[in-house]
Amino acid sequence: MSTTMSLPTAPPTTARCAVALPHSRRAPSLARQVSESWLKATDPADRVPDAVLVVSELVTNAVRHTCGPCLLTLTMRDGRLDIAVADHSEELPELHRRSAGDERGGFGMGVIRGLGGQIRLVPAIGGKTVHVLLDLRSARGPSPER
Repeated sequence: MSTTMSLPTAPPTTARCAVALPHSRRAPSLARQVSESWLKATDPADRVPDAVLVVSELVTNAVRHTCGPCLLTLTMRDGRLDIAVADHSEELPELHRRSAGDERGGFGMGVIRGLGGQIRLVPAIGGKTVHVLLDLRSARGPSPER
């Protein structure tokens, strides 16, 4: 795991944290730990637990549905957090999948939308990046995908 961090210096503030995560069952836990520490140091907003949950859902999806490592990038600007997880699979996630009661999983994107996250997919040759924009200063509430 490699980590790159920068802390804000002067307004308008932008801070970034990038973490290369291995393809392992430990990746979501590592992502949660790094994200929570970085977010509390960068912007101790009330919604840090929400942001950490979004990170966990995205990294868990990358581990469950791809075969390689992923890159988590957190970018904070003026109270808005862009959570990005890039992986090496060109298969796009189903954003509106309804899971049957007896299935495991299938709830992550709904959880993210319920927290007010704006989901954006960026396909690329050899992979994709899933972005979630979360306003850490606003109340929870669903928001549409772009």
